[in-house]
Amino acid sequence: MNLRPLHNQVIIKSIKESEVAQSGLVLPQTAEKERPEKGEVVAVGPGKLLDNGLRAPISVLVGQQIVFKKYSPDEIKIDGQEYLVIRDEDIIAVID
Repeated sequence: MNLRPLHNQVIIKSIKESEVAQSGLVLPQTAEKERPEKGEVVAVGPGKLLDNGLRAPISVLVGQQIVFKKYSPDEIKIDGQEYLVIRDEDIIAVID
């Protein structure tokens, strides 16, 4: 099934963080409660419809890895796969 988000929505597949830091310390699950999340963009909408009838372009592309606020996205499940749906303006950064 193909997902086609509407307006300024972005579909994301979550990337789970490692429970071990690069220094070798084991991180408790509470350590990342308030940290932003990472994900891979699966699909993007056409952009927000502006008052003048034009669309504002989405700032990310399919396949890019992004960082977003933990509690911004809505969770959906399609064909047994979990996805996150987030507005374009709630994305914090693109990981290069």
